[in-house]
Amino acid sequence: MARRLRPVRLDFLESAPLRLVFDTEVAAPPSAVYRALADEVADSPSWFTAIAAARPIAGGAGREIRLRGGVVFQERILVTDAGERYAYRVEETNAPGVRALMEEWLLTPAPHGTGTGTRVRWTMAAEGTAPFRLVMRLARSGVGRSFRDAMRNLDRRLASSPAP
Repeated sequence: MARRLRPVRLDFLESAPLRLVFDTEVAAPPSAVYRALADEVADSPSWFTAIAAARPIAGGAGREIRLRGGVVFQERILVTDAGERYAYRVEETNAPGVRALMEEWLLTPAPHGTGTGTRVRWTMAAEGTAPFRLVMRLARSGVGRSFRDAMRNLDRRLASSPAP
């Protein structure tokens, strides 16, 4: 059963009671990574294996994400700074215990100075019941591994795709 979550603003990314932050570097440029995140939503399951299905909704103003295992998120996109930042909050979910959830992807040119590559930082900010917070803290390493695997998969996918 889907429940509406508390609508939070962007400052929730810094003030949330629970924050999971992961980062890594990929060889693809920020514009390609952003396109995969924000524009090619339906292709997400091909590189982020925790996602079973993804589709844009509300004329592109939102997304529906179905995770393996049955959790569903209805998201509203809040920030679309092409090549730099993509953020959204969950409006409805069937996940138990969550009260508010927001995610942000920050993309910056990789610091190695070659002019290519992207530093990807993914922040998950959440508020929920004590059992939800405990589960999320225990799941931190698995979520981080899922993120790193997804970024490796995305990097391979982008390297084998022709540039638009």
